[in-house]
Amino acid sequence: MTADEAADLIEAIAIRQDRTAFAALFRYYAPRVKSFVIRGGCDAESAQEVAQETLIMVWRKAATFDRQRAAAATWIYTIARNKRIDQLRRSDKPAIDTEDWLTVFAPEDEDADRSVLAGQTYARMKDLMEGLPPDQIAVIRKAFFEDKTHTAIATEMGLPLGTVKSRIRLALGRLRQALEKEDEEKR
Repeated sequence: MTADEAADLIEAIAIRQDRTAFAALFRYYAPRVKSFVIRGGCDAESAQEVAQETLIMVWRKAATFDRQRAAAATWIYTIARNKRIDQLRRSDKPAIDTEDWLTVFAPEDEDADRSVLAGQTYARMKDLMEGLPPDQIAVIRKAFFEDKTHTAIATEMGLPLGTVKSRIRLALGRLRQALEKEDEEKR
């Protein structure tokens, strides 16, 4: 399934609640999401649950999908990652090691170009993050790679909650600007 085909299916779900489009998307992505979650350290049963919750969320939130902001696969795998994190928080299990979560992003059965693209995305984000001030890198790592809440970060670092939120917001803003600048330079 191409990126455009997947995006078209999501848009059909959003506009018409197209069950046929959802079935096609489910058949294609459910096993891939399950595999992705298993490679992230999840057992098969939990991975199946995360895959189903992910696709249900795709159905419910299809109207929020914007193909200009992200590819369909990126959007779906992000939902899966967030569902996995939610599951970990509910189960009180120790967090998985997400330091390099992007390196497992591309499913194994995707073609080599997509695997290369995932590696390039990882390298690009790593380079952009290194350009952030150390205080912003620290909160971004804790929030997104260690899956800690803003409150937990504030407590751990001895900072006011507002400071943690501000640093995360500033860091994400800088990353967004850097990405937009790179995209403009490529045009």
